[in-house]
Amino acid sequence: MAERTANVTWSGSLIVGGGTIESVGSGAFGPLDVTWASRAEESDGRTSPEELIAAAHAACFCMALSHGLAQAETPAERLETSAAVTFVPGTGITKIALSVRGSVPGVSEAAFVEAAEAARENCPVSKALAAVPEITLDALLV
Repeated sequence: MAERTANVTWSGSLIVGGGTIESVGSGAFGPLDVTWASRAEESDGRTSPEELIAAAHAACFCMALSHGLAQAETPAERLETSAAVTFVPGTGITKIALSVRGSVPGVSEAAFVEAAEAARENCPVSKALAAVPEITLDALLV
C-alpha cells in the first residue's frame, strides 16, 4: 500500500482569490500557484487541478500500457503520451483525450491498439476518473 500527499493553501474567494500547492510528499514539486483564471481561462504561468490530472493520467496510462506490452512479451522501447483534460465551468471535467505514440518492436498495430485500450480502461487513474463522460484514445505505432 502506498499513500501520497499534497498540501494546498487558498486565500480569498474562488474568483479573485488564489492558492498554492505548497508541497507534495515526495518533494518532487511545489510550490505551484493556482487560481480560478488558470483553471477556466488562461494559465498565465499557473497550474490547475485539470493540468495535474492530465499529467497523472498520462503517466498512469504509460505505466499500464508498458506493463501490458511487457506481459505480452512485446516490451515497448518508447511510449509518448499526452492527455488533454477539458474543463467546463459550472459543469466540470467533460472529456479527457489520451494520445499515445509507441515504438514497440514485434507488435502489430492491432495488438498495440488493443493493449492501449486495455490500459485506458484499467489504469488506476482511468478507474478513478470513471465519472468523466468521455475518455478517448488515439493510439499509433511509430
